[in-house]
Amino acid sequence: MEKIMFYNGDIITMENRNDKADYVLIENGRIKKVGKLNEIEEENGSIRKIDLKGKTLMPAFIDAHSHITAYAKTFSYIDLKECKSIKEILEKIEKYIENNKLKKEDWIIGVGYDNNFLREKRHPKIDELNKLEIDNPILITHISGHMGVFNNKGLEKLGIKESKTKKGYLEENDFIKQTSKIGKLSKKEEKENIKKAEKKYLSYGITTVQDGLTKKDDFELLKEMSEEKGLEIDVISYIDLMENKNIVKQNKGFIKRYKNHLKIGGYKIILDGSPQAKTAWLTKPYEGEKEYRGYPSMKDEEVNNFIKISDEENMQLLAHCNGDCAIDQLVKGIKQEAIKKGVDNIRKQRTVMVHAQTIRKDQIIECKELGIIPSFFVLHVYYWGDIHIENLGKRAYRISPAKEAEQNSIIYTFHQDTPVLEPNMLETIEIAVNRKTKNGVILGEDEKIDVYEALKAVTINVAYSYFEENEKGSIKEGKIADMIILSDNPLKISKDKIKDIKIYSTWKNGKEVYRNENIK
Repeated sequence: MEKIMFYNGDIITMENRNDKADYVLIENGRIKKVGKLNEIEEENGSIRKIDLKGKTLMPAFIDAHSHITAYAKTFSYIDLKECKSIKEILEKIEKYIENNKLKKEDWIIGVGYDNNFLREKRHPKIDELNKLEIDNPILITHISGHMGVFNNKGLEKLGIKESKTKKGYLEENDFIKQTSKIGKLSKKEEKENIKKAEKKYLSYGITTVQDGLTKKDDFELLKEMSEEKGLEIDVISYIDLMENKNIVKQNKGFIKRYKNHLKIGGYKIILDGSPQAKTAWLTKPYEGEKEYRGYPSMKDEEVNNFIKISDEENMQLLAHCNGDCAIDQLVKGIKQEAIKKGVDNIRKQRTVMVHAQTIRKDQIIECKELGIIPSFFVLHVYYWGDIHIENLGKRAYRISPAKEAEQNSIIYTFHQDTPVLEPNMLETIEIAVNRKTKNGVILGEDEKIDVYEALKAVTINVAYSYFEENEKGSIKEGKIADMIILSDNPLKISKDKIKDIKIYSTWKNGKEVYRNENIK
């Protein structure tokens, strides 16, 4: 493979805040040299030189938590994210029906509505979907992916009695269980959609992605694409420990090592819901509620057993915890295992607390002691920050407390939970730095972090969370040449312009895999 040298631009190595480099030389998919031009040694063979022309070179972004297989499916569904009313939702479904030749048994699926931003301020009802008067089953899913609404035909198809739902509405475990039964797309369409999803991640500068809560059919799809050498980016699968544990036993060759860009990183469990939907499990009631504080997805014994299984099998565990009561449940379970196996053993597992939205100060200290890595969904500050103020009151100002984690020397990461939101790392960095809601409220001045720390949370820190810190996350001699070229330097540009930075190109294993043709 040819040698390629990048020069004449800013180089952010992410090895050290004060690092200065004039060039980066890559060869055979890895970084060979990083240094000053006046120190460059004579190299054998030809070198292809890439003039950055003042642009910025840095490590590629790493996705700390998303669902690539779920994201891929959305390319075949109706996008409801921009709908402002239930009427608009129904109109979108009607238009989809008009434009597609559907068989009677075909599911009609819409994704991404948000009751918080609908004119009616509620979820659609089964009667409203039934008014469409069609024989097809319909499901529309909430933007969180944790709840949704069916029409009568949809309930009939799944064998659900309407009395078991709230006006056709299901949430959390019931919803996840039922939607897993819905018919698949064709294998050809599934693979095409995975390729589309890969291209989207690459366009955002991401070269390593996660498939959180992988189920049997989704793993088989990824495995088949891996065997066909059809994957372009690294995919780390976290197996659904609640329902699909056998995937690990049947695919030991993928555990903790890549096979053509696919590996199994560990297990995933879900302990509660989301604060914007008021299903996150809190220790104190939601604002305006006398007693209601959300609810758990599992009993303590189940959580403890899953922690035990992960530890015994030496598998990393990712646990979805939004509410502080769910966080208590996870921490107590890990402490219990630490008593048996030792704290050092538990720390080596690098357990990831996914979302950690309402984590308390005392829980941050416990995370440090137990080696738990919080992965914050910090974009909540902008997208649902105003809703959190309504639902959580003063607690909302500590949503995703990255600064507190930093002050306690805790490694933390940022994610977008795609397909909940697009995997836009630059937008994530801007929100983490400014913490401004849609209505312009500063949601926790004390929780703002600087740009360099935010960059760590989407590069080197994520590499650490995946046990890949020696291979990825920074520009260092010997590491894999996963890199991006940006139109501007995020460390130099105005903090409220970071999201406007463009990804010029994305490099995976020393090859350019994405180029923004609109940038010269």
